[in-house]
Amino acid sequence: MSSRRSFLQRVLWAGTATCLGGANLWAAPAGGATHRVVRGDTLSEIAQAYGVTVRELKNVNGLTSDLIRVGQELRIPARAGGNVLGPVIAANRRIRINASHWRYIVLHHSAIEKGNAAIYGAAHLRRGMSNGLAYHFVIGNGIDSGDGEIEVGPRWTGQLLGGHVRDRTVNNHGIGICLVGNLENHAPTAKQRASMIALVDYLRGGLVARKCEVTVHKWVDKNHTLCPGRHFPYAEIQRRYRA
Repeated sequence: MSSRRSFLQRVLWAGTATCLGGANLWAAPAGGATHRVVRGDTLSEIAQAYGVTVRELKNVNGLTSDLIRVGQELRIPARAGGNVLGPVIAANRRIRINASHWRYIVLHHSAIEKGNAAIYGAAHLRRGMSNGLAYHFVIGNGIDSGDGEIEVGPRWTGQLLGGHVRDRTVNNHGIGICLVGNLENHAPTAKQRASMIALVDYLRGGLVARKCEVTVHKWVDKNHTLCPGRHFPYAEIQRRYRA
């Protein structure tokens, strides 16, 4: 059964000019963000996702109880700058994104316990991949980068095709997200899982094609890989994005 963490991190920040609507991404006053409540959200989980306290969240929204309703827009205190999506949003302000180009989001694991975007990028260059890091984003496990830290790769900032699957169409139009760690041996950390959901939800909030397919490596390259490992939360991905 999926834990309550599966509802964490529906945290889509304001400030991306390419947003086309239809998600939690809205402009907010005084430099903050707003969060549109969806089914399954709780006040405590929203507060945790944005790095604020429940009391701060209630105070800024004039709430007298923990009751929230689907569709409600909650203001987020402007100090919530430590959100995992911060580097992604900052990067997106400097690049031009063609939303219709990106039709897939493909999830991976690194299959090794150590590493980060720089380490994998150097290894991929040595393997002859001229664009370096095969993935667009890497989510750390606390060893060589922060637990749940989202690193933005040069393929995303340069809006370059991926190098993470065999299928040419998916590489040309797919965003690769890699979780550091060997998920054949263990599950991703809670922070990795939350960051993955936050990133996918954010991208699907207008930065990719409206019918963007969320998938995993072994569903794309059938019979060629175990990636992203047997402990990856497949059921959650099916329920959230493929039901």
